[in-house]
Amino acid sequence: MSGDRASPEWMGSVRAAVMSALHEDTSGVDALAQVCRACVDLVGVDGASVSLMRDSMHQQTLYTSDGVSARLEALQFSLGEGPCFEAFGTRGPVLVPDLSEVGTESWPVFASEVATIPVGAIFAFPLQSGAIRLGVIDLYRVRPGWLSPVELAAALEIVDLATLILLGVQSGGIEDGWLSAMPGDRARVHQATGMLLVAFEISAEQALALLRGYAFSAGRLVDDVARDLVARRILPSELGS
Repeated sequence: MSGDRASPEWMGSVRAAVMSALHEDTSGVDALAQVCRACVDLVGVDGASVSLMRDSMHQQTLYTSDGVSARLEALQFSLGEGPCFEAFGTRGPVLVPDLSEVGTESWPVFASEVATIPVGAIFAFPLQSGAIRLGVIDLYRVRPGWLSPVELAAALEIVDLATLILLGVQSGGIEDGWLSAMPGDRARVHQATGMLLVAFEISAEQALALLRGYAFSAGRLVDDVARDLVARRILPSELGS
């Protein structure tokens, strides 16, 4: 990363682009896209993503910079484990410079599954303000390697900027309504969970665990299984057998 990109002037231009995007799109998605692009440029990573989280059951990916980032997010939600969940749960950064050296005690299933994806390093940062936890930014590199001090400082500044965006969007009402407004497959996950909850008279936590267990045994993502369940291509009885 060149010195000019680590300068306050360059960060100022990033902030200006983010604020402009936020004015044009009050949902904050365009502004978060600017944040992810800034991460890739400033921090020297190959991809970035932003997820809104409430707990291990409620996680919505707001933006991914590329297909690998999208796959990483989907895999972590499908398994219910990984650096994203650890960063959110511990409220601290999870820095993994070499995924091949991650012990099975950290995320045993994720460590095994991620070996099929071209990712050498992952860096996850919680988005939080005081007692308020909002979500996580995940960064990845194809090649293993630590973040330099300058890159880490840039990442932390970008994290602060993303946190401010989400806080601003929440003050406009997203905090109460984001689950009902979720687009795409993740909304179908909650529909599928509700179907299993009714079919087997179990809790929402047990229903999601059943969905995750079936997806893992079938070698599929939770999002894909949920889509088939909602479309009636899979029946609830097939998951409970």
